[in-house]
Amino acid sequence: MKTVAVFFGGHSNEREISVITGMYCVNLLRAAACYRVLPVYLSPEGEFLLGEGLRGVEDFRTADPPAGLRCVLLTRGGFLFAKKPKKRVAVDVALNCCHGGAGEGGVLSALLEWHAIPSASPGMAPSAVFLDKSLSKLVLKGMDIPVLPSFAVRAADYATGGWKSEAAALGYPLIAKPSKLGSSVGIKVAKDEAALSAALQEGFRLDGRVLVERYLAGKRDLNIAAYRAGGRVVLSPVEEVFSDGDILTFGEKYEGRGSRRSELPAHIPDETAARMGEILGSIYEQFDLRGVVRADFLLSGEGLYFNELNTVPGTLATYLFGESLTDARKLLVRLIEVAQPIAEKPICAFGVLSSAVFGAKTP
Repeated sequence: MKTVAVFFGGHSNEREISVITGMYCVNLLRAAACYRVLPVYLSPEGEFLLGEGLRGVEDFRTADPPAGLRCVLLTRGGFLFAKKPKKRVAVDVALNCCHGGAGEGGVLSALLEWHAIPSASPGMAPSAVFLDKSLSKLVLKGMDIPVLPSFAVRAADYATGGWKSEAAALGYPLIAKPSKLGSSVGIKVAKDEAALSAALQEGFRLDGRVLVERYLAGKRDLNIAAYRAGGRVVLSPVEEVFSDGDILTFGEKYEGRGSRRSELPAHIPDETAARMGEILGSIYEQFDLRGVVRADFLLSGEGLYFNELNTVPGTLATYLFGESLTDARKLLVRLIEVAQPIAEKPICAFGVLSSAVFGAKTP
C-alpha cells in the first residue's frame, strides 16, 4: 500500500482555501482505500504538522488544527516525528495542495526534490515562474503567447511616480494585481490615476510588486485544465465563468456572494477552444509539468489572451474533468500512480580538494 502525503496550508493569504483543497483531496484518496494518506498541514509559522486524525474542514475552525504532530522531512523520503524520534514513515508520493506563498511558489517542490520524494504536482521552476505574474508575463512573451500589455511597479519605486506615465501610455481603465497572489485577492480595477494610486498602495500591503495591465471591458473569462496520462497531455473542456462586476471577486469564488455562474463547456467557437488547448499543451510540455494545472484566458471579440497559469488550482480543478466525486477520485489516483521521482544524474568528483593546490605547504 502506497503512502501519500498531502501538503496544504502554509504562510499565505490563501491558506484557508488551501485547507479546503487539502482536506478535499485527503478524503477523496482515503475513499480510494488503496493508500495510507498523511495529511500534512503547513502552519502559518512554518511548521509541518502531521494530522492523521483530521477528518474535514470543520477541524480548522480554530487557528491551528486540533491534532498536529510536528515532523520534518528526511533525506530519501519520510518523516521524523518530533515526539517519537525513532519512528520514521516512508513517503511514496507527495501531493501539493498549497495555494499561494512558498507552498505553491516552488519552495515545497524544491524540498520534495531535495529529499527525493516523488511528486504528483509541478516542480520547482514552473511553480516559481507562474506564481509570479510579472515574471510569467516575461516568459510567455518569449514563447510568443498573446498576453495583455502590462508593466510592473515595485513598492520601492512607487514614490518616483514613473508608473503614471506608463499607465497613461497603456490607457485607462487598468487592472492592478499583486504579483504573487491568487484567488482575486487584492485585485482592483482603476479608471483613472487616483484610483490606480489607491490600488497600488493597497497591493503593496500584500506584495512587494504589483502588475498593472490593460483592462478589457466586456471580456469573457475562460478556463481550461490539463494533466498528463499515458504519455500525453489530457485537456479538459473549456469553462466560462461569469461575474456580477468588473472582475470575479474572492467573495464570488468562495463566500457565496453575488450570482456566481459558470458554463461547462463554454459556448465559444471550436477554433478558440482548440487554440486554448494548443497553448496550454505547449506550456505543459515546454515546462515538463506534472499533475493538474489550470490556465485562465481572456476573450475579447476575436482577441484571445493568456491570463495566468495556476500550478495548484482550487480543488486541483477536478470538477473540469467530471461532475462526480468518483470522477475526481479517479483523477487523483491517476496522478498518484504516474508520479515518478526526479531522475538523478551522477555527481562528478574532480579531486580539486585533494590536489596540490590545496595541499599542506612547507615553510
